[in-house]
Amino acid sequence: MVPAQVSLDDPVVLTTFSGLPRTAWVLFAGTVVNRLGYVVTPFLVFFLGARGIDTAQIPYVLTALGVGNLVGPALGGLLADRLGRRGTILGGLVGTAAAQGCLFAAPNVALLALAAALLSLAGSMVGPAAGALLADSVPVARRRAAFALSHWAVNIGTAVAGLLGGYLAAHGYWLLFAVDAASSLAFAGIAVALLPAGRFVAPTGTTSGRGYGVVLRDPLLRTLLPLFGVGLLIYSLTEVCLPLAIRDDGLSTGTYGAMAALNAVLVVLLQPVAARVFARFHQVRVYVAASVLVAVGVGGTGLVHHPWSYAVTVVVWSLGEAMASGIADSIVAGLAPADARGRYQGSFGWVWGLGRFGALSAATAVYAVAGPAVVWWFALCGGLVTAVGVLALGPAIARRTAELDRAAAAVPAPVPA
Repeated sequence: MVPAQVSLDDPVVLTTFSGLPRTAWVLFAGTVVNRLGYVVTPFLVFFLGARGIDTAQIPYVLTALGVGNLVGPALGGLLADRLGRRGTILGGLVGTAAAQGCLFAAPNVALLALAAALLSLAGSMVGPAAGALLADSVPVARRRAAFALSHWAVNIGTAVAGLLGGYLAAHGYWLLFAVDAASSLAFAGIAVALLPAGRFVAPTGTTSGRGYGVVLRDPLLRTLLPLFGVGLLIYSLTEVCLPLAIRDDGLSTGTYGAMAALNAVLVVLLQPVAARVFARFHQVRVYVAASVLVAVGVGGTGLVHHPWSYAVTVVVWSLGEAMASGIADSIVAGLAPADARGRYQGSFGWVWGLGRFGALSAATAVYAVAGPAVVWWFALCGGLVTAVGVLALGPAIARRTAELDRAAAAVPAPVPA
């Protein structure tokens, strides 16, 4: 299995992530465990077909899944700031386990859609709270490495889940739901035992309010998040339109499986190396370079028609993915007032959900109606334009981050209560 090729004793891993506090490693372990059970969603279409759901009704369930991914991050970020990081993580994980049972047992399309929405809503609450907890716990100088470690956990768990899911599905779909629920509850147990409890206490004098007004009033974040959103949409094309392109070229589903496996192997192996190699460079510049690679790799899909040439494009955008891992989260964390970190992470999570929702709905429609060339040209040109936009915001991002760092250094460090 892929992660067996990567050891936490490896010198590259130890150098890249050395000095991170216990909380970062607890979240890493919990995320790996949780993502090992990420086996229901990739096989949801097959499960619905096995339940006898008509093909024309399946999009209702998938749309509900996308809607939950839009609501969950916003709710998770808000609760993380108001009620606490650990409590929000626990609520999301327990809710995910409960929603898995509801989805498996739902007797009709309406209840299946409702359960799917609850599943994605609960699951996407966890990320903003975990991101805020990382920002609370990790020194500014190591924040980028901490978010990279978190993303590496996602990729390790997802790589194994991709292999595990096929085996489980062949032996009964109920196993998918049981493993997914068990992994969520296992992470919840880790959180109860090892994560700090209580509500985050912000520095005295902060005035970020209680809702998302703090995000809406931030012109820098309002400009940056749409750029991140376009980049996330372009990356999501690899999950949505890449299999369509492979199918249209008359290639087998095994070809797409091989491309997904190639991406998983590359990202799991290269991410710690990339984090170490590029740590000396400013994170905005690394993100921009990575975005260019993703744009070229995904856009280049329109030029290839054979398994080997598809593999070349996968290598290009996988390298970009490994380079960029954790940087956008770190940038957003650096722009957030101390008492609004959950909402800033929630806003970024919402943009991520919107990007994936756009790929699932708009991109597939454009692919079918206007043709695949439009999608791949958008990936190339849109990716390059957004990279230039983020680069232009680099000085403003650096100024804001430095100002907040100085303000944080002038007062006692806030800690979880």
